[in-house]
Amino acid sequence: MARAPKANPAKTPTERRDALAGKLVTVIGGGGFVGKYVAQKLLSAGARVRIAERHPRKAFAIRPLGGLGQTQFVAADITNAASIARAVRGSDAVVNLVGVFAGDLQAIHVTGARDAAAAAQAEGASFVHISAIGADAEAESRYARTKGEGETAVRAAHPTATILRPSIVFGPEDDFINRFAGLIRMLPVVPVIGAKTKFQPVYAGDVAAAVLAALADPARHGGKTFELGGPETLTMRALNEKIAAATGRKREFVDVPGFAAKLLARTTGWAPGAPITYDQWLMLQHDSVVAPAARGLAALGITPTPLDVVARGWLVKYRRHGRFGVRAAS
Repeated sequence: MARAPKANPAKTPTERRDALAGKLVTVIGGGGFVGKYVAQKLLSAGARVRIAERHPRKAFAIRPLGGLGQTQFVAADITNAASIARAVRGSDAVVNLVGVFAGDLQAIHVTGARDAAAAAQAEGASFVHISAIGADAEAESRYARTKGEGETAVRAAHPTATILRPSIVFGPEDDFINRFAGLIRMLPVVPVIGAKTKFQPVYAGDVAAAVLAALADPARHGGKTFELGGPETLTMRALNEKIAAATGRKREFVDVPGFAAKLLARTTGWAPGAPITYDQWLMLQHDSVVAPAARGLAALGITPTPLDVVARGWLVKYRRHGRFGVRAAS
């Protein structure tokens, strides 16, 4: 009786670098928060990186991360199919990082994602698409629904695309942990909306490593979906308490009742600077954690980074006296 063939093991970090050396990878939305981490990983792997941005100047800080001529910048808009087709021309691989919480979500998450995937397919390039845990074409939330529809559109346009669904992504430049750290610094009593909602915060560097792994081995990872979460599952309240502890702030946290949060989102969510939009409230009705049977970071050969490891050197700026407020070890 013939033995079944062994599954190919995930590539080692060295093999990933070798696989991408000299390849041209276009990163759509590469000037954003996660984009900078992705670009750095790709440049370290020896890839040539083309950053496609509406305003390329916002990504120029990436230039020093690579060698001479290793980084390119091109103007492109995810809602303009012709500009995306031009941006990916000649690419060996394409990554789509574009995602928004406001504006024309259908044009960006669905039509734009489809056009990016189709452009990559036309070039014979592998494709990695960043979605989100909770993406569901039947969801009530516009964000989750358009993310789900976008995944379907990407699969139709590029069947061997790799889809990555991260939970909340954290890092020194994020808009999530920093927002709560700022509120905790200012308020003696902190209201918590969605206090029982669970998250599995994932480090931006690990998301970038997942992109690298998928691009380095499209034969193994193409056509698959991975859910990316960190090593800890935390409720919204527990996350706020962890941030307070990391910043040396003793605060009282008050859970906002669901009906009050919904009313607040309904009546003020449309206004600029509102504490929560109605769509965000809808998203908070569902946990953002990796599903039990889902492929995760481990399937890509990545060990997730705990929030505490990164936060101890970053959240210190929210302490009463900044870095000088940290007591030296005795």
